Amino acid sequence: MGGKLPRVLAEARNAIRAMVPRGASVLVACSGGADSLALAAAAAFLHRKGEIRAGALIVDHGMQEGSDLVAQRAADQCRTLGLDPVLVLEVRVAGGSEQAARSARYAAFEQGLRQTGSDHVLLGHTLDDQAEQVLLGLGRGSGTLSLAGMPAARGPYLRPLLSLSRADIEEICRHEGLAYWEDPTNTDPRYLRNRVRHELMPVLREVLGESIPAALARTAALARADAQYLDGLALTALDDAALPVAADRPAAVPRLDLERLRALPGPLRSRVLRLAVARLGAPVPDFERLAALDALVCGSVSAGPVQLEGPVYATRVAGTRLPAGARAHLRLDATALPHPGS
Repeated sequence: MGGKLPRVLAEARNAIRAMVPRGASVLVACSGGADSLALAAAAAFLHRKGEIRAGALIVDHGMQEGSDLVAQRAADQCRTLGLDPVLVLEVRVAGGSEQAARSARYAAFEQGLRQTGSDHVLLGHTLDDQAEQVLLGLGRGSGTLSLAGMPAARGPYLRPLLSLSRADIEEICRHEGLAYWEDPTNTDPRYLRNRVRHELMPVLREVLGESIPAALARTAALARADAQYLDGLALTALDDAALPVAADRPAAVPRLDLERLRALPGPLRSRVLRLAVARLGAPVPDFERLAALDALVCGSVSAGPVQLEGPVYATRVAGTRLPAGARAHLRLDATALPHPGS
């Protein structure tokens, strides 16, 4: 440690300053890898200066032999940096999939927030991670929000390092004298993200230039701004389309005015329908289900039901199916689709 302060380390510290209010309490999610250790070092500096209160949270997924030793080493490094408190939480990962590990990890983050009373969890995702996320979103064909990548802030979770590359992170570690752990699963081709990182991204760099990760990250930032604006419009439109809940009807069965839905531009209407389904706690509809739901609204031959996930199903209530004096509407039921004859 020592020597002239690298520009990237100053940038990491300032990124935390920009996101975390002075005096707030944070936990750095630390795996012992380069990105999270660099983040820990930047946060520890602000902690020592009294600008924030910073601890660390290490999650031991127990998915690899010796994971407990890796977790303990990361905890020791965080304590050496001066972070306090430093928690090590063991989790059980059902099935061993990436998604199961992520769910277990975020459950541990929530536990850490409750246990310490911290305001935020800092996550070490970088510009390169963001670029890979955009490519994965392109592969899914899931629209603007997938292209928007990972948000810099969502609830208590903050990602201050999204403007820094993996090379920048390694420079911070060298300056701070931090020996980081390299997760062997990061080269496992069974995981799609690894194939994007090690197979697709090198080709894109060769063909489109070394700046392609930064270009993809800029795309994410622009797409997220657009998506957030459109989602704000969609929330307002959803509230405007919602019909009052009658006293004899369950509040969990929303009814949306068909005339108001049909008057919306198609891209906005699709967002309204996605939000309406998500409010019921169901997964966001995929392209095919959303297209079927939109056709139901706009007057398809069938009045439904259209089966979504969750389970949620949608029915168009209009014409002869409409009670006297009622407005034509889309009805969303957050229950299992009834079987014929039931």
